[in-house]
Amino acid sequence: MKKAFFFISLLFFGIVNAQTPYEDSMAIGLEKYKAAGTADDMLAAATFFESLGDTTKDKWLPYYYAAHATLLASKMTSKTSKDKVAERVNELIAKADAIEADISELFCLKQMVAVMQIFVNPMSRFQTYGEIAAEAFANAKTTDPTNPRPYLIEGMYLMNMPEGIGGGKVPAKKLLQKAIVLFDSFEPASPLHPNWGKEQAEKALAACQ
Repeated sequence: MKKAFFFISLLFFGIVNAQTPYEDSMAIGLEKYKAAGTADDMLAAATFFESLGDTTKDKWLPYYYAAHATLLASKMTSKTSKDKVAERVNELIAKADAIEADISELFCLKQMVAVMQIFVNPMSRFQTYGEIAAEAFANAKTTDPTNPRPYLIEGMYLMNMPEGIGGGKVPAKKLLQKAIVLFDSFEPASPLHPNWGKEQAEKALAACQ
């Protein structure tokens, strides 16, 4: 009787913890994403995630990672036009938005794209893209007040902006401190959901001291 109960328990445990094909594919994609050491590697991860999103059709996370990986790839190389990267990332965000809108992590990506476009030419673009970034920041905070990434992204943005227009280390420090407090208690919705940024926030905060 005990043996029968033991094997039934193992079977139930295996069923409960079994991964779906989607989860298996996401795990493979996340390995590529985390291990990427070059822009080409990161773009390969982006392509993998987009293909997964196009196949599953009802999951926003693959498009999120495809967009984020595309942004990260652009930071690894100077060969690609930032405006073309922004256009591509916005296409991927739109695919995710069509599946599930008002997601804090997607607003974070919108914020990151706008910030990238500002730095192409800060003098001429600050007003237009600064408003887009500010709106995305506000929406990211509202849709998930526990998410630390909006504060991280905004803090790093302000670090690189002149003090005369509200940037600098002083305002950045407050946002980065807030981000770290939130990182300490943040729990992603699942192992597949975004959970990056704490180490980045700590380094940025140290640079503000």
